[in-house]
Order: sequence, then C-alpha cells, then structure tokens
Amino acid sequence: MARKTMVAYDDSPQAKAALRYALEEFPEAAITAVHVIPLPEGYWTLFVESEDNFPGRERAEAQARALLEEAGETAAAADRSLETAIEKGEPAQKLVDYAIENGFDQIVMGSHGRRGASRLLFGSVAEKVVRRAPMTVVVVHETE
Repeated sequence: MARKTMVAYDDSPQAKAALRYALEEFPEAAITAVHVIPLPEGYWTLFVESEDNFPGRERAEAQARALLEEAGETAAAADRSLETAIEKGEPAQKLVDYAIENGFDQIVMGSHGRRGASRLLFGSVAEKVVRRAPMTVVVVHETE
C-alpha cells in the first residue's frame, strides 16, 4: 500500500536531503512538499492585520513558490511527481496540523543536528514535530 508522505521543505541542505530520502526510500508514496512561512512574532504582531497581510508577505510567498518549484524539479529528475503546499504560521505546529488535516501517514524532515546550548537557544522544529505528531516522523540528519 502506498503511503501518503509529507516532506517539510525549506532552503536548507537538510530539507533537500529529506526530500531526496523520501523520493528514494518511499517509491510508491504520494509525496507532498510543504513550506511554512513564519509569521512575525512579538512586537511585530502589532503591525500585522492578518496572516495574509504582514511585512514582506509577497517576497516570502515568491521565495516559497521558487523553493517548491525547485523541489518539483528534484522530484522530476527522480521521475516522480510531487504535490506542494505553502502554509503560514509557527513552523512546527503548522507542519503537524497540516499533516493531520490532510491524512498523511508520515512526515519526513531534515535536522540541523544542533546539540546542547545551541539547541536550547535556537529550538528545534524537528524535535517539536517529533513530540507533537501522531504519525511516524523520519528525521534525516545531513551534514555538510
């Protein structure tokens, strides 16, 4: 049975490795690459009327479309098709919500592999997704 697989996709080498991994390891899966545009937090929220009207929205959406087009080219080079989606919000929560709402069997994502203090200071989207997601999460660790 083909699995429905979501790949968290951004402009990092780790996300690109995660997409390649999903394409290679799950040849029968229907794959969707999802990019989350983070919304302004803190002080900046005072200036945001809605999720669809924040500073830099048009540029962020254009960059997201370009990234997902690149993901589509990677899939095409592997003779695979790829669905794409753009979400807005807190990345870890949006990824989990999208996966649940769309019935994905698994999430594949990259990790920067931060440890210790840097992980505590910067947080880890992958770690949050692993903790919150009710489905399988495959974390691909790619170092340069």
